[in-house]
Amino acid sequence: MDFDYLIQKVALYALPVIFSITLHEAAHGYAARYFGDNTAWLMGRVSLNPMNHIDPMGTILLPLMLYFATSGAFLFGYAKPVPVNFGQLRHPKRNMVWVALAGPAMNFLQALAWGATFVIFQHAEVSEPFFIEMCRGGILVNVVMCVFNLFPIPPLDGGRILVGLLPYHQAVAVSRIEPWGFYVVMALVVTKIINTFWMLPLMGVTFAVLDVLLFPLQTLLQ
Repeated sequence: MDFDYLIQKVALYALPVIFSITLHEAAHGYAARYFGDNTAWLMGRVSLNPMNHIDPMGTILLPLMLYFATSGAFLFGYAKPVPVNFGQLRHPKRNMVWVALAGPAMNFLQALAWGATFVIFQHAEVSEPFFIEMCRGGILVNVVMCVFNLFPIPPLDGGRILVGLLPYHQAVAVSRIEPWGFYVVMALVVTKIINTFWMLPLMGVTFAVLDVLLFPLQTLLQ
């Protein structure tokens, strides 16, 4: 293992990863509070402080162990989920969709912000590779986090969105998957099913949408 390369990668991705996790979880908390649930707010989890969202095992140890074990070929991690009492939402089934969607939406907006920064750096002829690569890393990290969390199995955000959109009986059936959902998702990740049939196609679409949204800025700066 090349430790110099590892340190370089950690330095490049540290800021994008911290922002992606922190703002993702904070967005869930802000959305829940807006729709009537103060659980996360009262517990101090509606915060932009990264330490309130970092899980020592899921955010730090697990990704590092997987990096060393697979030489960087496979990475997986998670943050401490923001607690949401869906029963306290004003319209629980409907509002659940917006609360769940808030996290991936925040990651998409961050990817757009990193993309805009990249375009501005290019126009300003910033030649420092570290900043250029950090922008690229910020785009990639947030697109991955957005698309992955939209996978429609609870407890991922996509699963909660699906539960909120389905009729009652179908929603109950899907919600019963949640206790085993993490293991189902991990199995799909390890077997590369989720990567082949979900991540790669939707990431391609997301990158294309970002290109369209950034085109006016690129044109303006030419």
